Amino acid sequence: MKKHTQIYCDYFNIGVEDFIFDEYEIIVNNKEVRAVDINHIVPRGMGGSKTKDYIENLMALSRENHNKFEDGKMPNAKEVHLEFLIRNPY
Repeated sequence: MKKHTQIYCDYFNIGVEDFIFDEYEIIVNNKEVRAVDINHIVPRGMGGSKTKDYIENLMALSRENHNKFEDGKMPNAKEVHLEFLIRNPY
């Protein structure tokens, strides 16, 4: 398991075998959609900086929403993630 995925699972006290919610779908669309990626909101960059592996920078997303994020079609990702942390559905 990747370090940032472990950090995310530990924070929410969940396992990778558990249903991990797509944060964007929970907050914006009020839907329970399975996440497949733990994404860095601020990318680690080419050097793979470990300073980006903290919960405020890690967001669970479905493949579709991860692609939207990567294409720049999710400009409010940070705000959505912070709201998800406040609501914490786990």
